[in-house]
Amino acid sequence: MAANLPTQAQVQGGIGVTEPHTTHDEHALHDDHHHDQHWLFKYVFSTDHKVIAKQFLITGIFWAILGGTLSSLFRLQLGWPESTMEWLTPVLGKWVEAGKLNPEFYLALVTMHGTIMVFFVLTAGLSGTFSNFLIPLQVGARDMASGFMNMLSYWFFFISGLIMFISIFLETGPAAAGWTIYPPLSALPQAIPGSGLGMTLWLVSMALFIVSQLLGGVNYITTVINLRTRGMSMSKLPLTIWAFFLTAVLGLLSFPVLFSAALLLIFDRSFGTSFFLSDIYIAGQALPNVGGSPILFQHLFWFLGHPEVYIVIMPAMGMVSEILATNARKPIFGYRAMIGSLLGISLLSFVVWAHHMFITGMNPFLGSVFMFLTLIIAVPSAVKTFNWLATLWRGNIRFTTAMLFSIGFVSLFISGGLTGIILGNAALDIQMHNTYFVVAHFHLVMGSSAFFGLFAGVYHWFPKMFGRMMDEKLGYIHFWLTFIGVYLVFLPMHYVGIAGFPRRYYAWTGFDMFSQFADLNKFISIAAILAFFAQFVFVFNFFYSIFRGRRATENPWRSTTLEWTTPIVPGHGNWPGEIPAVYRWPYDYSKPGAEEDFIPQNVPYSKTTSSNLPYENENE
Repeated sequence: MAANLPTQAQVQGGIGVTEPHTTHDEHALHDDHHHDQHWLFKYVFSTDHKVIAKQFLITGIFWAILGGTLSSLFRLQLGWPESTMEWLTPVLGKWVEAGKLNPEFYLALVTMHGTIMVFFVLTAGLSGTFSNFLIPLQVGARDMASGFMNMLSYWFFFISGLIMFISIFLETGPAAAGWTIYPPLSALPQAIPGSGLGMTLWLVSMALFIVSQLLGGVNYITTVINLRTRGMSMSKLPLTIWAFFLTAVLGLLSFPVLFSAALLLIFDRSFGTSFFLSDIYIAGQALPNVGGSPILFQHLFWFLGHPEVYIVIMPAMGMVSEILATNARKPIFGYRAMIGSLLGISLLSFVVWAHHMFITGMNPFLGSVFMFLTLIIAVPSAVKTFNWLATLWRGNIRFTTAMLFSIGFVSLFISGGLTGIILGNAALDIQMHNTYFVVAHFHLVMGSSAFFGLFAGVYHWFPKMFGRMMDEKLGYIHFWLTFIGVYLVFLPMHYVGIAGFPRRYYAWTGFDMFSQFADLNKFISIAAILAFFAQFVFVFNFFYSIFRGRRATENPWRSTTLEWTTPIVPGHGNWPGEIPAVYRWPYDYSKPGAEEDFIPQNVPYSKTTSSNLPYENENE
């Protein structure tokens, strides 16, 4: 009953702290104050969650272009290992020697590409953008719980990225120990040039990045728990918010472990400790380190590293769920099962990390435990997949660009997930570890799927971000070039991986057994480079549409969630008057008896008597 709904307690205070509704005049004064701000504090050092979300997004686009450029460089090397690359000398300078790419620089390219894509694009760019943008709008809050902490979160990320970017231009080169920075290569500054200052800057950059993620995660969790609008119970939250909330919990529990690993690695590098070093010889000379274990570092790294897979993919899962329901014009299938599967994935992601370590010599019984838990995590993933397919089944589907990328996400998630079941089996993983089969698996299920979720989110919420529409025809071109390109790149990698083709090798020409894959490697490289250049269709569409795109209406997709009840481009504070109360779940699409095929969350049941179910009439 309406009388039993909580008052506007959660808008700016905590649970149980009752505050009066913000009047239109009071909020207008607040908004005017924001408009009076100097541009530096309005657009640069802003505390408005929407501006910060755009900062994360545009910074993420920059990093994605850089990461894609690096991958194109090493795909040139892999596709044509015997060819001269003198034409790259003006760009790469001394890293091209006698017409050939420097082997140590090749490893640095692989390291920086992985670091940039996993952390700076798919973690900060994806979660930082959409958690910031959507959480206050969809739960019904004026802003994040702490605008200042939110601002700090972005600037720690920016400084972290700046340090990583500077490391690329060092004379000795950037970090070159792989994106997993396993010791001893990363722990001995004298090992190779890429183990020197570049590695130190990598560790400093990651420490600052983790601080950024922890500041953001605390903010996201606090906002969801404390600042929900009147009537917005946890059971009425959109699946996007559930995904962002659980992603923040994962980050808050796992990122400190990587921070500790980085800190101990700095001690080993700079202060003579032996956390990860023991019985090391360089050039025949024994080092004094004893008692440490590089395997300890792997445990610490992968305790973050596997939850990191879901920190990347879960925000995309939430957004895809929202977009599929909206554009199929159907309620999401199995709402509670979807929440349960997110909870199951979040729990299990913490107890499967050692499946990355089957070849480290672990006890076979312990390996079988991690194998069992790894295969079990396929169950909640399958629940989500079947529910997405059931949502599409017999839906009145609108093939917007966002919908195409969402369907593409489901396709890639299934394809990559199936190979995950293979790699989850210890006996098979031992055979295919460090082959291109692994590369293909995680690029499909984590990399490409998360990118498709990111693109879907941008196309879908662009009108709310900028008040304009992205060009749908360019969006279709972008989708098909990307979708086809991704499969042309990674499907053949499974084949060469099964044949034993090793990852991170600078050149494979020294192995006669791999010469039969020369043409296939060229094919993969051509497809990868073309798929990368296809992303500039998106970049052009994005920036052109910000200024010249067709003006959006208030609710262009006819969606039910609260963000579409704000003005076309919300001001600071989101709603000019009172924040709307919530009366229903977020997926009332195509309800029998309803006047339209969607009913927004803020519409009381008393206004939809013709479509109410018997128990819904009792909710008023």
